[in-house]
Amino acid sequence: MIKSVEQALVTGGAGFVGSHLVNRLVQDGVTVTVVDDFSNGHNEWLPSNVTCIEGDLTDPAVVAEALSADHDIVFHLAAAKSVNTDHPRQQFEENSAMTYNLLERMDELGVDKFVFTSSSTVYGEAPRPTPEDYGPLEPISPYGAGKLADEGLVSTYAHTHDITAWTFRFANIVGPRLRGAVIPDFIEKLRDDPETLTILGNGRQEKSYMHIEDCLEAVFHVVEHADDPYNVYNLGTGTTTSVTEIADIVSDVLDLDPAYEYTGGERGWTGDVPKMSLSIEKLSNLGWTPTYSSDRAVRQSATELAAELSH
Repeated sequence: MIKSVEQALVTGGAGFVGSHLVNRLVQDGVTVTVVDDFSNGHNEWLPSNVTCIEGDLTDPAVVAEALSADHDIVFHLAAAKSVNTDHPRQQFEENSAMTYNLLERMDELGVDKFVFTSSSTVYGEAPRPTPEDYGPLEPISPYGAGKLADEGLVSTYAHTHDITAWTFRFANIVGPRLRGAVIPDFIEKLRDDPETLTILGNGRQEKSYMHIEDCLEAVFHVVEHADDPYNVYNLGTGTTTSVTEIADIVSDVLDLDPAYEYTGGERGWTGDVPKMSLSIEKLSNLGWTPTYSSDRAVRQSATELAAELSH
């Protein structure tokens, strides 16, 4: 629970991470407003007692409708999230416009707490494990470049407009309601064809996977205990899992033994970072450590998603 927060705005609150966050806030007694364009979100994932505004945050009028002076904090999760997009310029411009519109509106109203969900993609192909103060940051996808640009906007408002901001560079967050990612993709492929599983790349791509429960606990802990004007924290597990290991875990959860077919190459797609591991020393020094390792997070999520996607 975050002290002194009675009303919150959650952008992208009907999506995977957002809906879990909204549920947690409501459980803690917070009055929540959600704004979402429902391009990825689902209304049925939201509690009935939240105010939900359907709209596009690139439109300042939507931001003005959603955010009032009564809000204590803004959680900004809304974004076009595809790393391998066919419209990179549009994605970059829309994501930056959403962030800028929110920050301008907050400054106008005097709302002074802002949580921004960034991404490990801002680091590009950095040495591992990567700490928050690593530089120069050289993202290799428009998505990563956009997140880095948004971080700059958030930093500016934190340092010159009296807004306290927390930027979280996410590892791969997994759990119930996850869509369009490797675990649900493998589950669906294996249910269509239990004998063969096609794996993008060479299967040796290796990243950190964090369960949604750990993700939210870490966010709440940092917001409660880190009080600099601008706070940047990696969210990960300190451990990694390869794509082939994910295939092994999902196959085991489904009690299958498929043959693997690899498409080849060290990347699964253009802009894919083959190896990613975030340092969580700064997070640990603040007094928080994850419950799940990366492998355990994948297995827990595969079990949850296998049950969810069977309905």
